Amino acid sequence: MTLAMGWDEWCAHDATALAARVRAGELTPAELAAQAAAGVALVNPSLSAVVELFEDVVADPLRDGMNPGGPFAGVPYLLKDLGPTMRGRLQEMGSRLMRGNRAAADTWLTGRIREAGLNIIGRTTTPEFGCCSSAENPAVYVTRNPWNPGYTTNGSSAGSSAMVAAGVVPMAHATDGGGSIRIPAGATGGIGLKPSRGVFSIAPGASDLTGLVSTQGCITRSVRDMALYVDSCRGGAPGEFMPYWMPPGPYAALVARDPSPLRIAVSHEWGDYHAAPHFVAELERVAHLLESLGHHVEWVVPEIDFRAAFAAQTTCYISNFAQTVNNLIGALGLERPPADLVEPMNIRIWEAGLHTSFTERARMQAVFNATARAFGTFFEAWDIILTPITAKPTPVIGTTEYLTISDNPDVLDWFGNLWRNFAYTPLANLCGIPGISLPLAMQESGLPLGIQALARQADDGRLLQLAAQVERAIGGAWNLGQRPGIHVTRAPTGD
Repeated sequence: MTLAMGWDEWCAHDATALAARVRAGELTPAELAAQAAAGVALVNPSLSAVVELFEDVVADPLRDGMNPGGPFAGVPYLLKDLGPTMRGRLQEMGSRLMRGNRAAADTWLTGRIREAGLNIIGRTTTPEFGCCSSAENPAVYVTRNPWNPGYTTNGSSAGSSAMVAAGVVPMAHATDGGGSIRIPAGATGGIGLKPSRGVFSIAPGASDLTGLVSTQGCITRSVRDMALYVDSCRGGAPGEFMPYWMPPGPYAALVARDPSPLRIAVSHEWGDYHAAPHFVAELERVAHLLESLGHHVEWVVPEIDFRAAFAAQTTCYISNFAQTVNNLIGALGLERPPADLVEPMNIRIWEAGLHTSFTERARMQAVFNATARAFGTFFEAWDIILTPITAKPTPVIGTTEYLTISDNPDVLDWFGNLWRNFAYTPLANLCGIPGISLPLAMQESGLPLGIQALARQADDGRLLQLAAQVERAIGGAWNLGQRPGIHVTRAPTGD
C-alpha cells in the first residue's frame, strides 16, 4: 500500500497543518485515515494501545457524519473507550463485563468532535472503568509506553497517550477525573489539558454538577492543536445544570501572542506528599526557563488543608464509582459485579461506596467548597502554580500496587498509595480549575516527565498562552527534542 507521505513528513505535521493541506487540495481525509491506520498496524502490536480500528470509517471518512468543512478537515482521531459514545459502536470500558456493549446513541461531545472535522477512526485502551493508573490487566490488555515498553503509560487515558507519542495520530481523546489526561501525557511526552468546569459537556450521562470531578479533553503534540480543539468542541448540551462559559475570543488567536509577565508559584510539597529529588531538580530547571521568559517565579506552597482535600476526593471517587458500577450492572440485570468479570479492587470500591450517606456527601462537598475557595484566594496573588505531574517515577509494567487487579484488601489504603504518586493533579478536578501537562523534563529512566501548570477557574487561555510561549522559546522541541523508541518513523518497514 502506497501512503500519501513518508513517516518523517507525517510527523512533521500537527493536526492544524494536516487540515491546511486538505483544504489546499493536497491531501484527502481518506489519505489521512489510511496513513493513521497504517501507523496503528506498525506500532500497536508492540504497544496494545488501540482496541479497535473502524475500517469502514478509514475507507469512508464521511460514513459516521464527520464534517469535512470543520476546522480539522478530516484529521484522524482516536476516542478513548470510555466517556463519549458512538451510536452502534462498541464501548467496553476496559472491562470483561462490558464486552460486546454497543452504544444506542452518540453523546453530545461525539457530535461536537465530528462537527469539528475530526474523523474518529478507532477506540483506545483504558483501565477498567477508568479507575486506576494503568491499562494493565493481562486478561484484557497491557498497554506499554512507547519510550520504553517495560514501563506503563500511566492512565487512565493510556492508549490515546501512547498513540500520540508514537506518531500515529497528532491528537487523541482523553478524559480526566483526577489527572487521567495530564498523568499519561506527562509519562509519554504529550501536551494534556484538563479544562475548567463549564468547557466540555459530558451529556447525557452526567453534568458538571453531578459528575463533580470528571471532564473531557484530548492529548496533542502542539499547543495550537489544543487551542483549536477547545475552540471547536466546547459548549454545553441543552439543559445543562451549569452555564458553559465562553472566553472573550478564540484560543487559536490568543496563543499567537505571549502572555504578559506572570506571577508563577513553584511547588512540590503538598501536605504529606513531595516529589522525588530528580523531579524537584527538573522542576527547578523549568522554573528558570520561565524566569528567562520574563515571568516572576518563586517557591510557594498553597495554604490548603491537603489532608482534608484528599480525604474528600477519595470519598467522591468511591461513592461516584459505586453508582457508576451500579448503573452498569443494573442494566445487565445483575445485583453485584461478577468476580470473574470485574477486577477485585473495583468490586471493593463498589462495596465501600454503595451506601455512602447524604451526610457524608455533604461533608465532602463542604471540603470541596473550602478547598476551591482556598485556591481562589491563592490565585489572587499568583497567576500560575507549577508542579511536576507526578511525585514518583512512572512504574514498570507489573507494579500491581497501583492497579485494580491489586490484592490490597483496604480500599482507603489503596487510594492513599495512589495519592503518594499522583499527588499534584486531583485537586484541580476537585476545584474545577484548569491544568496542563507540558513535556519539558525527563525522568532518570529516560521517560518523559510532564511539568504541570495550574491556573484559576476559567483561566484556561492563560495556560495555553504560556504553553505556546514556551513552545516558541524551545523551537517546538518538546521532550528535549527526542522521540520514543517505538515510533512510526522507527518502524522496520519504513515508509
